[in-house]
Amino acid sequence: MDQSIKVGLSFGITSGTITTLGLIVGLNAGTASKLVVIGGILTIAIADAASDALGIHISQESEKDSSPREIWVSTIATFITKFVFALTFVIPVLIFDLTTAIFVSIAWGILMLSMFSYYIATQKGESPWGAITEHVTIAILVIITTNFVGDWIAYAFS
Repeated sequence: MDQSIKVGLSFGITSGTITTLGLIVGLNAGTASKLVVIGGILTIAIADAASDALGIHISQESEKDSSPREIWVSTIATFITKFVFALTFVIPVLIFDLTTAIFVSIAWGILMLSMFSYYIATQKGESPWGAITEHVTIAILVIITTNFVGDWIAYAFS
């Protein structure tokens, strides 16, 4: 796999998982509204995908060895991966009641993060369990934190 594409996929999947899960868990805890959660997912799919793609673009521009082609491939791969992956979280919200959709989304996100962590670690010749544990632990901490923030907002402003 081309390194520029790998950069975009790695960043897009990781950020798409953790950011979107944090958002939907926090919005659910704060509002318990399907409309708000779907609106949040669509907003993050567009705005955060563009922001992350620009961040990758500028980061790669700062490296001396990156060619314009590599920079643009990473930029586009990041945007498309994050955009499409974030949108996949809309599906459970449309299909299930919101509580079930949140649990399905968490399972989906953890599965994708684990699979990609496994892929990256094995490509590097490393044991995948350390990478999976590290990445899933961070995702779970984000989920727990955003749930508490959503609960606090619902309590403080109701």
